[in-house]
Amino acid sequence: MINFQPLGTRRLYRQIAEQIRDLLAAGEYPLGSRLPPERDMAAQLKVSRTSVREAIIALELAGLVDVRIGSGIYVSRVPAAGQALFEAGDTGPGPFEILNARRIVEGEVAAEAAESIEPAMLAALGQILESMERAEPGSQADEESDRRFHIGIAEATHNGALVQTVRMYWDMRRGPMWRKLERHFQTPALRDAVLGDHREVWKALSQHSPAEARKAMHRHLRRVEREFTQSVEPEVASESKTDVAESGDGQRAGEPAARRSEGSGRVLQPLRNVPPRS
Repeated sequence: MINFQPLGTRRLYRQIAEQIRDLLAAGEYPLGSRLPPERDMAAQLKVSRTSVREAIIALELAGLVDVRIGSGIYVSRVPAAGQALFEAGDTGPGPFEILNARRIVEGEVAAEAAESIEPAMLAALGQILESMERAEPGSQADEESDRRFHIGIAEATHNGALVQTVRMYWDMRRGPMWRKLERHFQTPALRDAVLGDHREVWKALSQHSPAEARKAMHRHLRRVEREFTQSVEPEVASESKTDVAESGDGQRAGEPAARRSEGSGRVLQPLRNVPPRS
């Protein structure tokens, strides 16, 4: 295990990513070795798994690690000390911050819309759902229909500030970190579930039920967050994931056995004086 340094006030995922970068540059994890599981890092650092997940995605975008679903996170390139991971001026929130903000805001937007939505807008939202169901999964038409549905709900409130807010959050989710998460975790099953969630939101709006509309929107966005935080590593019942044997226990059929983490063996020091979150 590696001795991380205390965190400052900058965004948590950025600090975690930069510390891991420095460990890679120092040779703590050789090229091709596997990093500790995200759950273990989060528990030792006393940060959320979502912060660790965002840090890993940032490292992947920088070309330093390779995320292999069902196997683990592997060092793909040893960086130079201090290599920049983020573009100058890039201080925006991470994907899970955006999801959390959307859940808070869009839940209330849906509740407000349920009270004021007019038949014409309800019919328009129904047509958007039909377009989404016909669209090729992952296509531009699919994404645009999804966007129009969420912004349409905001428009049903007749509050321009809410429309601008929902549009802003939607456009923020088009960043490279979000795209990478989608490529790893967007599945046909998730898309089907999301379509069902949208139908439940529409149903609550048609019933003019603010409470049900809020619950349906919360359920939808929590589902996305839950899917995007699925474990990367194979689940092993009787062992810590950090200590998965090289025999390949838990690996997918046809995959080579996953390597063990090859760090220095030192124990991680907590980075925050708060309980770890899943």
